[in-house]
Amino acid sequence: MLDFEILGLGTALPEHHMQQSEAADFAALCLSSGESSASSGGLVKVLFRRAGVQTRHSTVLDSSVSGSPSTQTFYAPSTGEHDRGPSTSTRMDRYEIDAPLLAGEAVRRALAEAGVSPREVTHLVTVSCSGFSAPGVDLHLLRSLGMRPSVSRTHIGFMGCHGALNGMRVAQAFAAADPAAVIVICAIELCTLHYQYGLDPQSVVANSLFADGAAAIVGRAVRPTSTPRGTLLPGRLVENFSYVIPETEEMMSWRIGDHGFQMTLSPEVPAIITRTLPGALESFLGGHSLTLADIRSWAIHPGGPRILKACGDAANLSEGDLAASTSILSRCGNMSSPTVLFILDELRRQKSELPCVMLGFGPGLNVEAALLM
Repeated sequence: MLDFEILGLGTALPEHHMQQSEAADFAALCLSSGESSASSGGLVKVLFRRAGVQTRHSTVLDSSVSGSPSTQTFYAPSTGEHDRGPSTSTRMDRYEIDAPLLAGEAVRRALAEAGVSPREVTHLVTVSCSGFSAPGVDLHLLRSLGMRPSVSRTHIGFMGCHGALNGMRVAQAFAAADPAAVIVICAIELCTLHYQYGLDPQSVVANSLFADGAAAIVGRAVRPTSTPRGTLLPGRLVENFSYVIPETEEMMSWRIGDHGFQMTLSPEVPAIITRTLPGALESFLGGHSLTLADIRSWAIHPGGPRILKACGDAANLSEGDLAASTSILSRCGNMSSPTVLFILDELRRQKSELPCVMLGFGPGLNVEAALLM
């Protein structure tokens, strides 16, 4: 089977950002009068402080001037116990406007770095779990960037935070089927459109973590080689791995509600990862005569500080091994599917070496991994 060579990688963030302390202050305003109290507000601020996030970018922000609070009008303070914020249709209207623009910026940057013209693209794979529209982001990219109308389009929807890894698997399959293919993968998420009002602990944790962003990869088929280990990222996608952990269906969920999409994340997830991940990774890497000790860099999706720590414990990783993931979480928040590509970009800026394992988790509870060499 042919490998998938990464030629270019581009990322994009909304123009405006907010400090985590600002987000915590606003979260306290979105408690109803029955929920609002000094202790409730204090709990919210503690959960936001523990999230490991310092700044986040959001498409709903109208301004963010250094030294001044960011502003927005999309979400209003709670008016009562039944106020749950904008309707899902209102949130999807905003997604339809903003998602294509941010996605386009990421793809332009990836194409420019790859030295590939939009007219050369043969396949377009889009990834998103935070919005729906038709015509969608894929058609906007095709038209706005000047791709040919014959481009093959595939959308990977509602797969969760590991969606970009699913996109890479699909791209590798297209490359293997057509060695002349030039493939673009674009992951775009506007998670802050799904801010949840109220004091439900799992919703508060999600509110404290999620952010907006887009990332894109341009690649093509390449024959497998015996490239010496130790070469620099981004490298070639050699293989993907997927494993659904038995009896964990309700540990993580992402469902459509009347007021945005609602996430649940069980506090048991880190312990499940610590128990399950070692065996799964050893099986995956063993197929390539590799061990955990052979991996030179790790692009781990930061579902939160506890999940990152669980991954570190499971794979016996150092703080340095997790530094790129921790840094992106702090600077950008959890952007769902694009996040692991932001981390890959951070690793290559640091001139990190191969082999590299990319790792993410999603509803299922599902483990997704990719091996770059």
